[in-house]
Amino acid sequence: MDRAFPDDFTVKTAVAMAVRAPSVHNSQPWYWRLGHSSLHLYADPDRRLPETDPDGRDLILSCGAALHHARVGFAALGWAAEVHRLPNPAEPDHLAAITLHPHDPSQDEIAMAAAIPRRRTDRRRHSSWVVPRGHVEAMSRAAALEGTVLQAAENSARYYLATAIEEAADRHADDPAYRTELAAWSGRHLSPDGVPARNTPAPDDTPSALRTRPFADPLLAQPAGAKAEDDETVLLVLSTASDDRMSRLRAGEATSAVLLTANAFGLSSCPLTEPLELPDVRDTVTERVTGGSFPQMVLRIGWAPANAEPLPATPRRDLEDVLQPLEAPPKHFQAY
Repeated sequence: MDRAFPDDFTVKTAVAMAVRAPSVHNSQPWYWRLGHSSLHLYADPDRRLPETDPDGRDLILSCGAALHHARVGFAALGWAAEVHRLPNPAEPDHLAAITLHPHDPSQDEIAMAAAIPRRRTDRRRHSSWVVPRGHVEAMSRAAALEGTVLQAAENSARYYLATAIEEAADRHADDPAYRTELAAWSGRHLSPDGVPARNTPAPDDTPSALRTRPFADPLLAQPAGAKAEDDETVLLVLSTASDDRMSRLRAGEATSAVLLTANAFGLSSCPLTEPLELPDVRDTVTERVTGGSFPQMVLRIGWAPANAEPLPATPRRDLEDVLQPLEAPPKHFQAY
């Protein structure tokens, strides 16, 4: 390796942190290629979920989250990432080229990296403890540093957002193709991708609960005594001024930044994209919730009940399946 580029062990460690990023249905729609002095992120269109994600927005968000995880990982390991986003217009799946420079990590960067292996998508009920306003403001600042806007849905905006979540769930429930795809990507037990049965609770059918996707074979129990839903659960909406590929990639990076910030505070978090996957429902969120900016992600944030059992980590594909030399032929993976 070039002296101005980290050794293989450091790169593999950072990429291993990157692939811990959340992705829609844990589809992990990315792969990485390593050059002599650069690292490259690609979207994997074969892992797009056509019924859940018809325009590929969730796929780009997922890849953006992995890109931010990589940046955080490298920073904590002593390397600042210089990111060239969408470097080749003729190759739209090439999302980022990363060059690296020696760097002294800050305590905040080390704390963010430490949050990566601890972060979980927690779909269970929250406690009634209030999320401090200062925590929400810190998450908003983290989103702003990635070129996005994060706002709490309150009062009428919360009502319209909850209504959009309900409508999207009803529409998807009446869509056989969507239900088939959801069943195929959930209820997993030994698979390295998809949503594990052990990480999903049964949908909460109490009137006050936010609707969640009906994943297959849900085995996760709700904490004893936890409320179905209440005003202490914070709904955050992340939006961008534009809705192009670059905006969606940055929104994915912002999603990662917000989730890691929430985890560093000890908060429970769950991304919600279902109300944004139907164009007309998303238009309603744009008009009624974000005031004309393009909503890219909804995040459900709160405190897990004190008696909630720790969640197991969701599985990931082997590093050899997602990290290959830059000169490898497309989609022809060999052991790195």
